[in-house]
Amino acid sequence: MLNILKAIILGIIEGITEFLPISSTGHLYLANEFVKLKESTAFINMFMVVIQFGAILAVILLYFHKLNPFSPKKNSHEKQQTWTLWLKVLVAVLPSIIVGLPLNDWMDAHLTSWPVIATTLIVYGVLFILIERRNKNRQSDLTDLNQLPYKTALFIGLFQVLALIPGTSRSGATILGAMMIGTSRFVGTEFSFFLAIPTMFGASLLKIGKYFLKGNSFTGEQSLVLLVGTLVSFVVAYLSIRFLLNYIKKNDFQAFGWYRIALGVIVIAFFGLKAMLGF
Repeated sequence: MLNILKAIILGIIEGITEFLPISSTGHLYLANEFVKLKESTAFINMFMVVIQFGAILAVILLYFHKLNPFSPKKNSHEKQQTWTLWLKVLVAVLPSIIVGLPLNDWMDAHLTSWPVIATTLIVYGVLFILIERRNKNRQSDLTDLNQLPYKTALFIGLFQVLALIPGTSRSGATILGAMMIGTSRFVGTEFSFFLAIPTMFGASLLKIGKYFLKGNSFTGEQSLVLLVGTLVSFVVAYLSIRFLLNYIKKNDFQAFGWYRIALGVIVIAFFGLKAMLGF
């Protein structure tokens, strides 16, 4: 029962942080110090990734009509635009496939540490503040998602590769990259959501596949823990996405930048003190 409660808490954290540009990894890494599942390390590592599947489902539900090229409510031009959007998403996900698959295990083994997470939290927080201040009196070059060039989609995909480093935030890297190359906040944010579907689905499938290939299996309780975490992540991510879309209509990302910096400082203080005291 305690594990179920912890799965709910972790699902809430995942749902809130997956699409906000504040790093779900950083939050889950910190939360794991206080809300650690009583399971093997292999299961916990798999759980932290696979509950992202719930967040993917939230995007699909919210944007089902927009992403459905077979919708009878769309005319032929709109269906063509939808297919084109999917092609741009596939172009954008290629860099993560090419770079991410070979480096996935190495990244997990060498970069999942509090100094790396704290550094990326702070660095990208500063970047968000600087980019927003730079863009304050500038007009975005691209305000229509349907006009997004394939070249721009690829560049956004290249920024997503940076999110392989823990603490960066997949949504943070892609939204920041999109804004740096001239898209509006709204276009960058929506494309980041769509790019999450193949990226996070692939990451979840890869993680669970490796879990089973190493001879692991699920007990009944583990299956329930994973299901609960995923369902909670789905519900909270749905609400989180709706919040972010409304927020950016009237606000910029500077508040998220300051939040990242503050969280990075907290991570340094907490784990630094823990190391000093030998805990």
